[in-house]
Amino acid sequence: MNNWRKSVITGTLVLILTLGTALNLFSAGSQEGQANLPEIIVYMQMGGTEGDPSTLARANGAKAAAAQMGVKLVEQYSSWQPEKMIAQFKEAMAAQPDGIVIMGHPGEGAFEALVDSAFSKGIIVTSGNNPLPNIEAKYQYLGFGYAGAELYAGGYLTGEAMIRSGLKAGDKALVYGLFSQEGRSKSPEGMYAALAQKGLKVERLDISAEVDAEGSLCIPILTAYLEKNPDLKAIGTQHGNITANMMAVLKAAGKKPGDVIVGGIDLSPATIEGIEKGYISASFDQVLYLQGYVPIMQIVMTKRYKIPGLHINTGVGTVTPENIKELKPLIEEGIR
Repeated sequence: MNNWRKSVITGTLVLILTLGTALNLFSAGSQEGQANLPEIIVYMQMGGTEGDPSTLARANGAKAAAAQMGVKLVEQYSSWQPEKMIAQFKEAMAAQPDGIVIMGHPGEGAFEALVDSAFSKGIIVTSGNNPLPNIEAKYQYLGFGYAGAELYAGGYLTGEAMIRSGLKAGDKALVYGLFSQEGRSKSPEGMYAALAQKGLKVERLDISAEVDAEGSLCIPILTAYLEKNPDLKAIGTQHGNITANMMAVLKAAGKKPGDVIVGGIDLSPATIEGIEKGYISASFDQVLYLQGYVPIMQIVMTKRYKIPGLHINTGVGTVTPENIKELKPLIEEGIR
């Protein structure tokens, strides 16, 4: 068993124990009059746009945790733009909340001084979705944790699932990813490595800022790529809104289910349909609901019980045509 698989198992066990402990604490707090405890105010970066497929389950998890734990939640949406995330952090810090949940997309250089300033003012900061390992190590004892996938490992896992769907050495593949962004590049790099190590001929294509913000703009780009590369056997991406558009891409290119193996990420309604109809072979499951729930829990546990930052790996599997049926009801509820 390799190291990252061990870390997945360990992280899952830690998550189970942590949630159990937290629920016991909150239950005990309720019995002693938790409703009378001071309200905790948390600003949280959700990522995309309100209600979009790559954000909904995360927001639902955060709202559920906030309702259970006596938190006033202020949601922030950035359309995945790093500069907006930085502006949102400054806005949140000016409000002097108890805690701020950030995403690591802007990178450690952009966030370090801001996080320093927040902790100096007594504001608890924690992270989700995209890690900031050096900042986490620096402030873990004060509550800075991480709830999200191990990005390289998640991309690699998805690449392996694509190979099991029928790819072989010598096949041409494309990985369409955010290769130019610190942190977020790790997911497509993991996918690239999984495919290349099996002998596929893999090309990288960088996602532009425009497509990052509006996933449907990928349709003409990828349709044109398929037209120029009629022997392409696979397309992989680790961008949820692009995954949601992959069935439309393949239909526009005149491809039938199975003509091109597709690996993606997240579980939007369009992605579910693509999996059910055979256009998408595997989608990495980050369990976004927990990426919303756990950071709120983290701040409450640190604020009330002085518990340090917990590093929780929420990305432990893929959704495929074989298991989509049992997961679909939960996905439609905005939980998975």
